[in-house]
Amino acid sequence: MEISWSRAIGHLWKKGKRERTLVDILMSISVFEDLSKRELASVRRILYRREYGPGEVIFRQEEPGMGMYIIQSGRVTILSEPEGLVLSELGEGDFFGELALLDDSPRSATAIAKTGCQVFVFFQPDLLGLIERNPRFGMKIVLRLARILVARLRNADEQVFTLHRELQEIKAKTKGVSQE
Repeated sequence: MEISWSRAIGHLWKKGKRERTLVDILMSISVFEDLSKRELASVRRILYRREYGPGEVIFRQEEPGMGMYIIQSGRVTILSEPEGLVLSELGEGDFFGELALLDDSPRSATAIAKTGCQVFVFFQPDLLGLIERNPRFGMKIVLRLARILVARLRNADEQVFTLHRELQEIKAKTKGVSQE
């Protein structure tokens, strides 16, 4: 039986990239990686879908945080204001704003849709309700959030240490040049 090359690979090009489902995305996010399929389905039921156009503000720095955002499609820019310093650019499967699940402090940065995007929002009251209904399940999520935040804090500490060391080296070089 002879199969033509173009026919054999044609099906690869016709369908294009398969769009990931929300459950696919949730399973790939570290916050939810320890959850069973049943638990993921429970999370999926309490998420709220939002759409943003290019350039639309998702939230602003200093506004009260209400929840965590999960990007299903599109790109989001996270920036520090008022300088407009870009801190990060995120895409499909990324999440941001997770501190609001644990803390009532104002947002530490602004999130803007770089392209049209579809996101799902996991609000703090829904997490608290989940913890009330099923403490073990809710604590799985809280512990994963804590681990993620600890890793980020350790990374920030390393960056501060590196910057401090570089600053000391620059000061030593500058001091040497000014003494000449």
